[in-house]
Amino acid sequence: MTGSLLLKRELEPVRALLDETTTMVLATRMPDGTPRATPVFFAADSSLRLIFLSDPKSVHSLNLARLPEASAALYPEEADWRRLRGLQMQGRSEALAGAQADDARQTYARRFPFVTQLAEALAASQIYAFRPSWVRLIDNRRAFGFQQEWTLG
Repeated sequence: MTGSLLLKRELEPVRALLDETTTMVLATRMPDGTPRATPVFFAADSSLRLIFLSDPKSVHSLNLARLPEASAALYPEEADWRRLRGLQMQGRSEALAGAQADDARQTYARRFPFVTQLAEALAASQIYAFRPSWVRLIDNRRAFGFQQEWTLG
């Protein structure tokens, strides 16, 4: 099995969580260095980019324009600690333009069809992609404190 196929198979639990979860918490840095956490809806594309929409004048968007490095976390709702699982990620976010933005908007609209009814909000929004460079899976269903990490190219 080639390295890329092996990595694809290893990342199946990551993709499953991305498919199951609709909201991520995006962490950016304020100009004074303090962290800022913002929940956003996202849609993952085939390359594991997490696509999200935001007002380009929002605090987190301004933070990303200044410093694109960010972190993200996501987890499905769970009441039993023995079933807790989620993802922690580090990477970079960027505003998309042109054909990349068009493709990303289609990915987002497939996941959230209601956005097609929000033409005014969409026109005022910028589409972004968070590309993780590091991912940690946490899954207490496998074992208490189970973690698995990947560094992505």
